[in-house]
Amino acid sequence: MEKKEIKILLAEDDHNLGTILKAYLEAKGYPTKLFVNGKEAYEAYTKEKFDFCVLDVMMPVKDGFTLAKDIRKSDKKIPILFLTAKSMQEDRIQGLQLGADDYLTKPFSMEELVLRIKAILRRANTHTVVDQTIFKLGSYIFDYTHQSLTFENDIQKLTSKETELLKLLCENMNAILDRTIALNRIWNDDSYFNARSMDVYIAKLRKYLKNDSSIELLNVHGIGFKLLTK
Repeated sequence: MEKKEIKILLAEDDHNLGTILKAYLEAKGYPTKLFVNGKEAYEAYTKEKFDFCVLDVMMPVKDGFTLAKDIRKSDKKIPILFLTAKSMQEDRIQGLQLGADDYLTKPFSMEELVLRIKAILRRANTHTVVDQTIFKLGSYIFDYTHQSLTFENDIQKLTSKETELLKLLCENMNAILDRTIALNRIWNDDSYFNARSMDVYIAKLRKYLKNDSSIELLNVHGIGFKLLTK
């Protein structure tokens, strides 16, 4: 089957950065249209078919948050990634609450942007094709619906939080799961207390998966976690 071409709507008011991003994305196989403010971007969105949105938060005429809100009124599923010069927690939370799939804080590497886009598309494709509830992890079988992790004949029952966290890790298999995204989706708050709580659940999941050496659950310092299978 021929791979579907992913067309990107890029809204970035810094013309130089926008031009560089557009050229890089197109070199990586993503046809991209660049707009310098949210108003122009939204007008194009209403007239053309796009598969992915990369939106700068701080833009003239119409900012990225307002643009995302308008887009979400007509399309609940199109992937949205925010670019922001701010590192304030409130901005990240607001973006996620608006339905963003991820965010990148400037400055960032072009390679990281493409990796984030690929990870989001992988998750979106999984959800579109089937709402997957059974995952094979090496010699383990993870049953999301029944909240269980089976190794040979041994069944480990999971708590709700363990189940939701393991599902997110599985959906991001071999890629980084951002701590903030996991905290906001599962705990609805990325406070220090909840972050420490999540670390405890990660340690528990690591213990449950210890019987198969081909599986690793890694901490990615300052970013999040990565579930690896060989």
